[in-house]
Amino acid sequence: MSYGRKYVGFDLEIVKIMENGSDWESQRPLGISCAATLTSDTDDMRLWYGDGDAMTVKEAAYLVRYLEGQVARGYYVLSWNGLGFDYDILAEESGERELCARIAWEHHVDMMFHFFCIKGFPVGLDKVAKGMGLSGKTEGMSGALAPVMWAAGERDKVLEYVAQDARTTLEVALAVEKAKYLAWITRRGTTSGVAIPYGWLPVNEAVKLPLPDTSWMDDPWPREKFTGWLGEPQDR
Repeated sequence: MSYGRKYVGFDLEIVKIMENGSDWESQRPLGISCAATLTSDTDDMRLWYGDGDAMTVKEAAYLVRYLEGQVARGYYVLSWNGLGFDYDILAEESGERELCARIAWEHHVDMMFHFFCIKGFPVGLDKVAKGMGLSGKTEGMSGALAPVMWAAGERDKVLEYVAQDARTTLEVALAVEKAKYLAWITRRGTTSGVAIPYGWLPVNEAVKLPLPDTSWMDDPWPREKFTGWLGEPQDR
C-alpha cells in the first residue's frame, strides 16, 4: 500500500488509426474503444467498452462518473500521461469536460507528468517498468497498434492490453513509492534514475515543482503542453 493513499489505475485506448504518427491533435475526434480501471486496495479490475466500435457519449460519461465516485471514496486516479492524453480524450468523448478537468487537476496522479516536471522530458511507461524490474506492458503491443487490432476484430487482445497497462501503471506507482526512486531504461539502453523521496504528487502539486534546466534541449516542451486543455485550473 502506498503511504496510505488509495489509487485507481486508469488507461484507455482510442478507435482512430493514426495517419500521421504522434500528431493526434489534428486527427480528433479519436473515439474511445475501451478503458481499464484497477483499484490498489481491492484489486478490482474493470474493463469499459460498448457494443459498437467506439464508446458512446453515455458510455464514456458513465466511466467519468465511476471515476468521480472513486474520488469521493478517497481514491486518486492514477495514470501515465493521463493528463496530456487520456483525460483530454475522455473529456471530449464524454461531454463531461468540466468534471474531467477538475478530477484531472485535483484528484489525479499522472506519474509521467510528475517525472516531466522534475526532468523536463517525458519517458515511456514500459521503460520505467523495465527499469524498476517489473514485467511491463504487453509484449508486441502498442498504443498505435491497438486501434488496428480493434478494427480487425481482435478485441480480446486489445482488452488484455489495456488491462495490463492499468496494472503496470499501478505496479510502477507502488514500486517507486517503496524505493523512493524511479529508474528507467534510456534510449541508449542504460539505466538512469531520479529520486522520488516524498511519493507521487497530484497534478496540482507537481506543477508547483521548480522548473528544471532545459537549456541543453533544442526545443523543450512547456508544461502547458499537458495542462493547456484544462483552461484555468487555478479557478477550480
